[in-house]
Amino acid sequence: MIKEETIEEVMDLIQFNDQGLVPAIAQEVESGAVLMMAWMNREAVRHTLETGEVTYWSRSRGELWRKGATSGHTQALQDFRIDCDGDTILALVKQEGAACHMGKRTCFFRSVGDSGIASLSSEKQGPK
Repeated sequence: MIKEETIEEVMDLIQFNDQGLVPAIAQEVESGAVLMMAWMNREAVRHTLETGEVTYWSRSRGELWRKGATSGHTQALQDFRIDCDGDTILALVKQEGAACHMGKRTCFFRSVGDSGIASLSSEKQGPK
């Protein structure tokens, strides 16, 4: 998908932390909804850019995790962005199915307000 020389430039721009990870935010390209946050290591970034299949690093399992590998709820990369400091990734994706492991469209389904914590319905999970 992306040329090798471009991938190497990307790797030089990203500021991986002491564990070799960078936070990656997945945002739905069409609706603008923030779907989830996960971690990527160098291998996950490379796989994502080479294949267009968004891939993360699972800290709990200690292995690469291609989104949707077991659930079928995949993320197809539409655009890959690096923030100004190089320490956060924004992956604009086409989401198939739920992004959250709890079956929700987005991991950010809890809203905190004066009346407490509310669980948002799927149609309210996008931008206002």
